[in-house]
Order: sequence, then structure tokens, then C-alpha cells
Amino acid sequence: MDTPLLTATAASVLECRPVRRALDGLGRLEALDTVAGPLRDAIRAVPLGGARDVLRGTWLGHPLHPALVQVPIGSWTSAAVLDLVPGERRAATGLIALGLLGAGPSAVAGWVDWAEQPPEQQRAGLVHALCNTTAVALYSASLLARLRGGRLRGRLLGWAGLSAATVGGVIGGHLAYRLGVGVNRTEDLPLLVEDGWHWLGTTADLPVGRPVRRELGDVPLVVVREPEGRVRVLAGRCSHLSGPLTEGTLHDGCLTCPWHGSTFRLSDGEVMSGPATSPQPVFDTRTVDGRVQVRLPDA
Repeated sequence: MDTPLLTATAASVLECRPVRRALDGLGRLEALDTVAGPLRDAIRAVPLGGARDVLRGTWLGHPLHPALVQVPIGSWTSAAVLDLVPGERRAATGLIALGLLGAGPSAVAGWVDWAEQPPEQQRAGLVHALCNTTAVALYSASLLARLRGGRLRGRLLGWAGLSAATVGGVIGGHLAYRLGVGVNRTEDLPLLVEDGWHWLGTTADLPVGRPVRRELGDVPLVVVREPEGRVRVLAGRCSHLSGPLTEGTLHDGCLTCPWHGSTFRLSDGEVMSGPATSPQPVFDTRTVDGRVQVRLPDA
């Protein structure tokens, strides 16, 4: 049974929520914009070609960065434990080196994602990157100390590096789960659209070869009438950051978002190029007496 003192202490902590307040404050550090702007432009200008979508995780269906960070975090955490076990010096040193090797690809994927985020997310992302860079620097110093025989110094630097990486991980969780970085903005569509067929309008009201906006209750849709008469209907907000696809451009059977350039195939919503990683929801369509009906697949 909780004591009154413990209950009061817990209530006080929950009332204050200092960690959450500090994390929320990261997105309001407008001074970071002087760094974020030029850095964002520089990252976008790097000629990565098709590798950019590979790093984004377009082929995977969700961002690649969270998967890549498992190598450094797992290696460094294991090294910290082995540092407490006698006779495991070489194993701990090897794990630190492995973590440093894995940190590079993880950082590159993270920066590619970061460059396409809104200002609040970019500010918090810069602090996240600073913590991780600090961890890499500390672990590099730890590895050097170990190789030179400084076992105690190497351990202390390693534990300091793990602390910095942990803070970076907390901020990473804030970015993903509070600020919504990398999440699919159309995942709730089945909850918002009722099952069955819904009238959308007449084909005569749909211009050929131009995206137009229609609404299904409160859900915006983008509708494209193709030259051969086929009507394509997709969710109207981009799965990346809810960009208005009705303001996008059509080419070769694909629709490109006006905000960040994500391109989706009209026939099935597949991502042809990022930064989006989640396909765009596509509605089934049929025409009855010149009127268009739509429904979510299998609804």
C-alpha cells in the first residue's frame, strides 16, 4: 500500500513533469534555426541519387534510422555491462569499435530524414544529433584509451558515452512519439471512413488530367480523372507530413506532393520516391449512371 509521503511525492513529480517540459522546450529553441537552415539546404543538395530513398527507408515502409541505431546502442550497452565483468576487456573493446562503425550509417540516415522535417522537429533533432555526436566522441576517446592500456579511463569514457547516447535516445523517442517524426499520417483513415460505398459526385464535374479535392465527411480526398475515363481516388493528405496532394503535380501516372516532393503511383498509392515511406491509401471506385462511388478496399 502506498504511503501518504510516497503518494504526495509521486503527485508532485507528475504535476511538475520537468523532463517533459524540457523536451517540449527543445522545439522552441529558435536560435537553432540559424544552424538548421544552412545545414538542411546542404543535406538536400548532396547528390545521393537513389541512395537517398534507401536511407529514408522507402523500400522498408518506415524510416530506416531507428533500425540502424540498434547496432551502436546495442554494442555500447553490452560493452558497459562487460566492463563490469572481469576478464572481458577485449570483448568490451571490440563492441565499442563495432558501435562506432554502426554509428556512421545510422547518422547518415537520420540526417536525411531530419532535412525534410518542420522547424520544431528540426530544432529538437539538432539537440538529438548533438547528444549522439557527443557519445561518438566519448566512445572514440574510450577506444583510444583502451588501445593504449588506459583501462579505467576507457571505462569511464565509455560510461559517459552511454549516458550521452541515452539522453539522445530519450530525445529520439520524443521526436517519434510526441512530435510524430516518421509516422504515417494516413494510418487512421479506416477509423474515419465508414464501411461501404459512398457517393462522391458526377464524372462530368471532374476535369480530365487534373487533381481535384473532394471530401468524404471530414476526410479530404484527391480525385484524378484519367484521359481514358478511369477515376483514381487517393487520400488527400500526404502520408509524410499531410501535404495537400490536390495541389500536387501529375506525371506518368504518378502524383507528386507539393510540400516535399513525395511521389505516389495513382493506381495503387505506392511510393515511387520519398521522403514518404508509407504508401498513400487508395480507394476503390465505380461509376453508376455517371456518378462516382468510392470505398476503402475490403470495407
